[in-house]
Amino acid sequence: MSKRVGIRDVADAAGVSMTTVSHALSGGGVLSDRTREHVRRVARELNYAPNRLASGLRSQRSQTIGFVSDEISTTPFAGRVVLGAQDGASERDLVLMIVNTNADDALEGREIGALLQRQVDGILFARMYHQEVEVPASLAGVPTVLVDAESADKRFSSVVPDEFGAAVTATEHLIGAGHRRIGYVCNQDDILATAGRLRGFRAAMAAHGLPVDESLIVSATPDGPGGRRAALRILEASDAPTALFCFNDRMALGAYQAAALNGLSVPGDLSIVGVDNLEIIAADLLPGLTTVALPHYEMGRWAIDRLHRQIVGDGIEPVQQELVCPLIERDSVAPPR
Repeated sequence: MSKRVGIRDVADAAGVSMTTVSHALSGGGVLSDRTREHVRRVARELNYAPNRLASGLRSQRSQTIGFVSDEISTTPFAGRVVLGAQDGASERDLVLMIVNTNADDALEGREIGALLQRQVDGILFARMYHQEVEVPASLAGVPTVLVDAESADKRFSSVVPDEFGAAVTATEHLIGAGHRRIGYVCNQDDILATAGRLRGFRAAMAAHGLPVDESLIVSATPDGPGGRRAALRILEASDAPTALFCFNDRMALGAYQAAALNGLSVPGDLSIVGVDNLEIIAADLLPGLTTVALPHYEMGRWAIDRLHRQIVGDGIEPVQQELVCPLIERDSVAPPR
């Protein structure tokens, strides 16, 4: 049986102290990026696996993080939140324990209780889409970061997409292509993203001195059929728009269908921009859909970083963070004829 590789073996092979190895693998200490990566590479090459039990006894921490979601772990496009959190946790030698509650409050309470019984060091409290939540009382005093959610209780750090900025980016891209008459296929649901994106659309139009025709803003269910219905109504206007901004990619798919039903080509007759970068739709449409990506992966990584700093006692104050939503250009936008 081969001898277990220990922290001293890693330190000797890397030419550093055991303290440096510990800091490099845990994400703590003040080390250069070069040193931290060098130590981690040597540890990987030696197949070093830290003794979590001994480490936990010394630090009074379990090196585990609870990830509590309503539906994220069963939702393909939001699963990148989990991937971002896992990558961030792995870099800090943390284990992520994921529970999915199916939006059942009673089940959520039991799952949180089970995680706390297992002495997790902190909790990522995540939601499938950007919404306001009431943080469970059981998390009072537990290091917690909200992911794709925000709360009136500002004791908790949170990270969400910049919904306003996403709409500004999408609308300004259409304006930059030369469009002046732009419709908005809007979500009818009363959620934070709906309000934020509508405000962003209006602000971008106003910033460029363009009037907003209220008849060109139509709300519907945030799916393909809803987008098709809303876009058909917009395109019925006597002075139809040359471009549509859609609340999400599913509604944009419906807008493509509405264009086809009206004998319009995308982007020759009608330019379309969505939000989400739901690749199963955006990349597979013909032409490919230009869209604004929601920063799911980045939210997961940011949340782990914030939670870890809170756990190790960096003395940081709670912060409500909005992350930039980048434009993903494909082929659905062209100058108006």
